[in-house]
Amino acid sequence: MKLIGSTSYTNDKGDDIEIPTERQVLAERKSIRQSEFYQAAATDLRPELTFEVWSDEYNEEYSLNYNGKIYTIIRTFDKDEKNTELICSGLVNRTV
Repeated sequence: MKLIGSTSYTNDKGDDIEIPTERQVLAERKSIRQSEFYQAAATDLRPELTFEVWSDEYNEEYSLNYNGKIYTIIRTFDKDEKNTELICSGLVNRTV
């Protein structure tokens, strides 16, 4: 799985430039819990997958690439000091 985020800088003309970044991390795929599904549905979100990653490896990225499909990270949950769960929703018609 690759986490997708961005880095930004200001060029010599004063323009803010944002560059997408992607980095490979180890993750464990998990099922969406029923409670998570219903909580998200109340806010019109559609959770599809959950991944568990090392908390130290997650840097507030906003999406991820799993098996060539892009998912938006709609919620995170710190399971304990070492692990963070990423609850994800698929982007329609978006693959790489």
